[in-house]
Amino acid sequence: MIGRHCRSLWWFGAAWLGTACLGTASFPVGLFAEEPSSVVDTSGHLDQASADEFPVNDYDRNHWAFQPVAPPDLPQVRDHDWPRTSIDRFILARLESEGLRPAPPADRGTLLRRLAFDLTGLPPSDQVRDAFLGDARPTAFGRLVDSLLASPQLGRRWGQYWLDLARFAETDGFEHDKIRPTAWKYRDWVIDSLNHDLPYDQFVTLQLAGDVLDPDEPQSVVATAFCLSGPDMPDINSQAERKHVLMNEVTSTIASVLLSLQMGCAQCHDHKYDAISQADFYRLRAFFEPAVKLKLNESVTVLGGRSDDAAVPRLYHRGDWRNPGPLVTAAFPRIANFAQTPVIADQPGSKRVELARWLADRSNPLVARSIVNRIWQHHFGRGLSTTPSDFGLMGDEPSHPELLDYLAWQLMQGGWSLKRLHREIVLSSVYRTRSHSPPDKAGRQAWQRSLQQDPENKCLSRFPRRRLDAESIRDAMLAVSQSLNHEGGGPGVQPPLPVELVKTLKKGQWKTSDRKADHYRRSIYIFARRNLRYPLFATFDRPAADCSCAVRHPSTTALQSLLLLNSEFSFDAATRLARLVDREGNDLTSKCVTLFRRVLSRESDDEELRVCLEFLHNQTVRLQEEGHHDADFAALVDLCLALLNSNQFLYVD
Repeated sequence: MIGRHCRSLWWFGAAWLGTACLGTASFPVGLFAEEPSSVVDTSGHLDQASADEFPVNDYDRNHWAFQPVAPPDLPQVRDHDWPRTSIDRFILARLESEGLRPAPPADRGTLLRRLAFDLTGLPPSDQVRDAFLGDARPTAFGRLVDSLLASPQLGRRWGQYWLDLARFAETDGFEHDKIRPTAWKYRDWVIDSLNHDLPYDQFVTLQLAGDVLDPDEPQSVVATAFCLSGPDMPDINSQAERKHVLMNEVTSTIASVLLSLQMGCAQCHDHKYDAISQADFYRLRAFFEPAVKLKLNESVTVLGGRSDDAAVPRLYHRGDWRNPGPLVTAAFPRIANFAQTPVIADQPGSKRVELARWLADRSNPLVARSIVNRIWQHHFGRGLSTTPSDFGLMGDEPSHPELLDYLAWQLMQGGWSLKRLHREIVLSSVYRTRSHSPPDKAGRQAWQRSLQQDPENKCLSRFPRRRLDAESIRDAMLAVSQSLNHEGGGPGVQPPLPVELVKTLKKGQWKTSDRKADHYRRSIYIFARRNLRYPLFATFDRPAADCSCAVRHPSTTALQSLLLLNSEFSFDAATRLARLVDREGNDLTSKCVTLFRRVLSRESDDEELRVCLEFLHNQTVRLQEEGHHDADFAALVDLCLALLNSNQFLYVD
């Protein structure tokens, strides 16, 4: 940080202050030494911004995130029986160094539910549950993993994580929030790509330059919607201002999502902490500027097409679109460009292809680390670095840096296969640990020691218990009542909204889908309006898509309980579930057993059955006294609603 501050002083020409700083701290030799320029002009003009730009040197690149990714040696451990995969050796080595030991494994039923929600976002079906629990072979868990990875539900689960990063919505946002009629095609492309295990390097490349690589393939062009999925204001009077704001947002998103660098502030000034200059920001923007040409009152959704070849990339003083500065040339961010690779393409679109290939090059230390960290985060509730979109100086260092590099290296060596990465993670012993205190005395003592020494569970001695996200809550309520419509693809559907909410909306802002079956589609297919989130999603912390979201921060509010207890959606799901268990059970006891299996994916114990039967009896009597015409069934609906509101349903152990 001190070195960065000195560089800022140097930027303003206060050389004597820079010398004073050097006198008060120990810096590597050559801190202010110039490095050879990595900018090669191919556009007919000079990169004028480089004249007064601070240099990037070894001191800046000494930060962990900018170190080359290399395969680390597997650490030595004392307990050779616990590790199932190489991942476990990194985890166990850290635990042993802290005097901790991993929690015992979770039971098979808990593992089944955990894995099903992690990979598909849905609870396991009765058939899957019976098949897995009845399979005593040692390879049963591995076969379960493979079947879930092959399911089309995988893309519908993990696609939403990417759409959060891509700030995806089907409207423009701002005051008028106009609909983008074809935006849904990008959502479907993401889902299909993940289901077909499109290698991550190709996944990135198509989203940056699919229109150049395969202009005659509509899906390749659709992929570039990643760049332009953010909010936009097509009706603004100044289209020059619109383009400036839009291009800066595109640039910031690409940097944070793909490189895990917060470059957004450099649109106005040199980064205060990281070695990212204002010119670095506008050079990255220069890759995309020719591919976006705007028209008043018209949304722009994909790159290419009407390319603005006359666009002249510039730096803008203080980020003000009215104050253009020196010319810049498209170039890779210097801090991550170890090999000082120049951009040599002479066509604007081809430069984006070069950028995509540079990102996926194994010499780039950021891209593989970034996506590995994000996938780890969604399996364990937190990333190895807890700032997944900021690997800079202000971000958190990884808790297991060698493990992060091991997984990044394995991803690149394995052909950038994300399914292979998922498989290695969920087959590990650390993924299978329990999330509750063991029943035996020694286990409880080890558990308490873990809680005291590692309250945030950074060492991963136990599995983190997590609440389901908004989409999984809704989908699970539909799935357990056998109401979920598994139809995929197409424009976003619009389920009914509460009457009270509809009265507050502008005319036509939400048109309930005519086809009732669409009301029960998976949550990822619900129409994503930027200015109006589906109520259950808004209540359970789904982001508004105004900017890229790397981490959803779960809240606990009274409104969540009120919605799950009283909404028409919850009552409808509970009623459908009650009809289902009423048909399958011959008596109240068997109905309660079926209900537990469906909702909680486990068997009920004797005490739970006693409480449920007592509730049904008392509630039936109460409803009869109130004159209810079908008190027995209404009491069963209330019991179903209670279980759908239980912690065991809303949380994954």
